[in-house]
Amino acid sequence: MIEQDIRRFSDTCRRIFGQIARDVIGQRDVVEGTVIAMIAGGNVLLEGVPGVGKTRLVRSLGRVFDLPFSRIQFTPDLMPADVTGTNLIVHDEAGNAVFRFQPGPVFSNIVLADEINRATPKTQSALLEAMQEHCVTVMGVSRKIAEPFFVLATQNPIEQDGTYPLPEAQTDRFMFKLIVKNPDLAEYKQIVGMTQRTMDEVADKVCTGGELLALRRTANEVLVAEPVLDYALKVCCATHAESEFASEAAKKYVRLGASPRAGQALISAAKVLALMNGRLNVAYSDINRLVYPVLRHRLKLNFEAISERISPDDVITMILGEFNAPRSFAKNGAPMSAESGAAAPSDRKKKSRFGRSGK
Repeated sequence: MIEQDIRRFSDTCRRIFGQIARDVIGQRDVVEGTVIAMIAGGNVLLEGVPGVGKTRLVRSLGRVFDLPFSRIQFTPDLMPADVTGTNLIVHDEAGNAVFRFQPGPVFSNIVLADEINRATPKTQSALLEAMQEHCVTVMGVSRKIAEPFFVLATQNPIEQDGTYPLPEAQTDRFMFKLIVKNPDLAEYKQIVGMTQRTMDEVADKVCTGGELLALRRTANEVLVAEPVLDYALKVCCATHAESEFASEAAKKYVRLGASPRAGQALISAAKVLALMNGRLNVAYSDINRLVYPVLRHRLKLNFEAISERISPDDVITMILGEFNAPRSFAKNGAPMSAESGAAAPSDRKKKSRFGRSGK
């Protein structure tokens, strides 16, 4: 990779963010996280109350990347065939009855699974194969989904009636879980002013699906130093109470830690973030910035955490504090979409028990 490739990558990302900003006011961390996940090839779970722009963001992404977009409104009566498609009996030219596959809305490049937790577990499971293998099997026949392919799902964290919590197997297939917060007063005024003119998205195309895949190949070439790789994987291992790197926070509050997909997601996303910042190597600050959206939905907390009102973000902050998170983390601002709003302790003098200092 040459300097020209890095400059082209970062310039393209700036133009992507600029066009999305024409449709979505604020939500900088959410927009950045979603674009990072799409370039890295991951799925995203957006959590927020109704009306904060989750669906609008996904529609705007379809315009910016010039990709086919389909929306599935998940409801309790939605069936798996409504997602994947089904075989229909039709008559051929000779008049014989034959099966013909009718593709479902999952056969698109960008799939919005709106209010995904409203569908039954049986219907939710219809997305599992598509999210991981990018193919759909119906009546023993597997059909590939065109690349690039992303599932961007939304869910309401407040309503409980008529909802079905996502199983661990499905939440683990989301690269990021991003928290979409309410806008502040200044953003409210911009939103109202913008929607008085038009409710339609106005973002222009920045790159095509093929160019998006080229960005992904470029990001895969980013270097990861052995100490940075070890640090990222040890943070993931620290979420397991039985691990040799287990943190005190995990031992006290975590019932089930992150899977190996967390490490894969953390490194893949960190490579994209490094290139966005014009670097050809992953830094500790990249890991610390992305660890919250990567881990928050992969930690299953125990009763003690629930009774003490400890959130997954709180546990992640405690883990990073035990790791003596590097100084560079403090220089790069707060972690991406951290619910707690607090950065991990970043400047300790003594050596960490995990094998690295706070430098």
